[in-house]
Amino acid sequence: YVAAPVCTPSRAGLLTGRYPIRAGQPGNTGPDTVGGLPLSEILLPQILKPRGYRSMAIGKWHLGFQPEEYLPVRRGFDSWFGLPYSNDMIPPWVKTDRPLRLYRDATPAGEVKEQDQLTPMYTGEAMRFIRSNRDRPFLLYLAYSMPHLPVSAPARWRGRSRGGLYGDVIEMLDWSAGEIRRTLEELRLERDTLVVFTSDNGPWHNLPARMLAGGVEPWHTGSAGPLRGAKGTTWEGGPRVPGIFWMPGWVRPQTVFDMASTLDLLPTLAALAGVALPEGRVLDGFDLGPTLARGAPSPRREFFYCLNRRLEAIREGPWKYRHAPGGAPELFHLERDPSERYDVGAREPGLAARLAARLVEFAREIGAEAAA
Repeated sequence: YVAAPVCTPSRAGLLTGRYPIRAGQPGNTGPDTVGGLPLSEILLPQILKPRGYRSMAIGKWHLGFQPEEYLPVRRGFDSWFGLPYSNDMIPPWVKTDRPLRLYRDATPAGEVKEQDQLTPMYTGEAMRFIRSNRDRPFLLYLAYSMPHLPVSAPARWRGRSRGGLYGDVIEMLDWSAGEIRRTLEELRLERDTLVVFTSDNGPWHNLPARMLAGGVEPWHTGSAGPLRGAKGTTWEGGPRVPGIFWMPGWVRPQTVFDMASTLDLLPTLAALAGVALPEGRVLDGFDLGPTLARGAPSPRREFFYCLNRRLEAIREGPWKYRHAPGGAPELFHLERDPSERYDVGAREPGLAARLAARLVEFAREIGAEAAA
């Protein structure tokens, strides 16, 4: 599960290990936003820096860019190459006079006219960073701009997939991940490097009408398979995404989590690197190391579904209680019913009431809203 089913708060949760409401960043930023993820928050690269880690962010940032104190290179990353926010934040999709600019560290490095080269450029930057830091600890945060809309691919990738342009983009990303893995193996770093592959939210099936312009088609949003809902919702299709961990010799092959979250990445990586977690603040993540290495049960027993400043649902084991605005409370058993089709709240009134109370209790703890 990602920390939230939309871009900015999802990334805030990953990099801080805290629910985005607790971290002070419950919603998205845009091209005219001043500020971003509060400067008081401690990010993953800041935690790793005392152990000599060299860190780089590549791709979409979306946690604030003006003033420059909010840029990655002011938040613990040693370098950055990418976009300050989503690749759709230009006309015709968003009303703004601000052009879409690539950044190199804290300096704009040119306006993006055609987006089809973004993915291969990011991959090239990633491979150069890995090669230049082969002899020291490093953290690479690689956030590809696509398949966020609008999707595009260079000529060599277009028409290769039976899934159309969206499929071409996914195959290019698959190639990109393979190139990074190949680089690690070539440098004999694969047994010393944990690779995590995931997404920031589910598909944008419920996209607004403004997005259906400039060549964007509704089927460019991908699929959540059997999961109900989409990006921007607290149905499973919003925050439930693929999560793949790879580190030969350490990650136990074919380990499957009962439940895990991007909130757990910060404490997991900190433990693996042998660094202490920051004192004086509450973290919402758990160390997944024993699960990854030995197949131990996941330490995560519950997950709260955030949308903006609201908590709309809680999962405990296989049970999910959801109470969103305008709807009645519902209870689902996600192992029997991953598509959330069958409300069994009437059969389990005591369980539903207990989960509702826990949802309200946690909302009060982090300063969120929740239906009573």
